[in-house]
Amino acid sequence: MLTDTLGQAAIAGLGMTELGKVYGQSPRRLAAEAVRRAVGDAGLGARDLDGLIVSHGMSGSPGIELAETLGLRDLRLLTEMNSFGATAGAMVSYAAMAVLSGAATKVACVFADAPLKPRQPAGSAYSSSAREHYGFGGMTSALGFRSVNAFYALAAQRHMARYGTTSQELGAIAVATRQWATMNPLAQMRRPISLEDHQNSRWVVEPLHLLDCCLVSNGAIAVVITSADRARDLAQPPVHLWGWGQGHPGHRKERGSPFGLTTGAAVSGPIAMKMAGVTVDDIDVCELYDCYTYTVLVSLEDYGFCAKGEGGAFAASGALAPGGSLPTNTGGGQLSSYYMWGMTPLSEAVIQARGQAAARQVRDNDVILVSGNGGILDHHSTLIVSPHRRGR
Repeated sequence: MLTDTLGQAAIAGLGMTELGKVYGQSPRRLAAEAVRRAVGDAGLGARDLDGLIVSHGMSGSPGIELAETLGLRDLRLLTEMNSFGATAGAMVSYAAMAVLSGAATKVACVFADAPLKPRQPAGSAYSSSAREHYGFGGMTSALGFRSVNAFYALAAQRHMARYGTTSQELGAIAVATRQWATMNPLAQMRRPISLEDHQNSRWVVEPLHLLDCCLVSNGAIAVVITSADRARDLAQPPVHLWGWGQGHPGHRKERGSPFGLTTGAAVSGPIAMKMAGVTVDDIDVCELYDCYTYTVLVSLEDYGFCAKGEGGAFAASGALAPGGSLPTNTGGGQLSSYYMWGMTPLSEAVIQARGQAAARQVRDNDVILVSGNGGILDHHSTLIVSPHRRGR
């Protein structure tokens, strides 16, 4: 039974292409490169894989046809998944379950996207202004809600109205994240920023400033999942999967609903931590999905690192920054480093768990929480990972 072997799956390989303003490569080509790098990182070859799980971003491809591009044959697991930013955590959990059940032995999970185009605004790929809407569903567009920015601004405003959260508290998250990014050579944005810089950055959709919003990036990231026993004999230190969970709240964006106040982290977090046998007090490092500063704040609350409504004060205390009590988004996250959906926090968790983060390496890295958020707070995934094999 799976319950007898929990914690015995591991991430054995990590592959990352060039990330950011990378032009001239299709998502499928980027995905293939990331998978090859991941299997090479593990000391394997692509033909050693017997499972492949694929996720694509806003620019479509790659799909399951990626297996043909990689020359894979006789796969025992092949699927395409998409719960947006929660997909990475979901892919890893399904791969782990496949490995633990014996359905597959070595599974690659990959995300690739190339929404950035030369001489086009970075946010154009995420605008819904060109989409067709019918009936009541068209009301949001008629009222000006033509991008994800507007919906997340609505969620942030709801939190502010209920709990008194301030823009300066959101700014503290942006500043702390940038502090981490200054130590990451892969980060797109490495110039330090101040709270004043945050407050002076232009409005995107009030109450969200430009520095409250994530980057847009091209590139691909892949990981290889196998059993802890196999991973032990491969090229890299295993990153053990202790627990996982998903939450899909289904909140409607209407008066009286919990939209903007709680997220799927409130469901997926306790599931993952119970599976891992840990509590929030055991978490050393957080790699949280930060498409906006607001999502970091509300996730911290829903995971239980602080009380509901106290996320702003917690962030403003300096807890998330280098030297803080809860190192969070230690590579610069999606706000300052690179935006590869849920693969951004996962890739940094792998680097931290391996002890390979150089100047930004966190000393206490025994238990790392990884979150993914998808849609407009519609989906959530949580992983608990560790450099240590979990004891029985």
